[in-house]
Amino acid sequence: MLRRILTYASESGDVPVPITIDTPRQGERDWSYAYEIGWPDGPRRGFGYGIDATQAMLLALKAIGTDLYTSDHHRSGRLRWGKPGDGYGYPVPKNIRDLLVGNDAEYEG
Repeated sequence: MLRRILTYASESGDVPVPITIDTPRQGERDWSYAYEIGWPDGPRRGFGYGIDATQAMLLALKAIGTDLYTSDHHRSGRLRWGKPGDGYGYPVPKNIRDLLVGNDAEYEG
């Protein structure tokens, strides 16, 4: 299992936002990675699917990046990993790269 912890600066103080990625699972025709983002208002679970485990991992990482960058938590400017405004270290699909900030924008955009 992989884990990263972001931080959300709520009105009452910092709240951890854990992101976990489970080990890959092989199905009959594809592979999958389940992930969960532990948002302050409730967890969100998703999946990345691929022909092999590598593709499934890449698509899970992009799904996480999409969930982060399209969230109200990101739009509020209160979500961070390290320094505020530096990004979260997850890739996103090309069609939302304009949402990237900080190091994510510099290296991914």
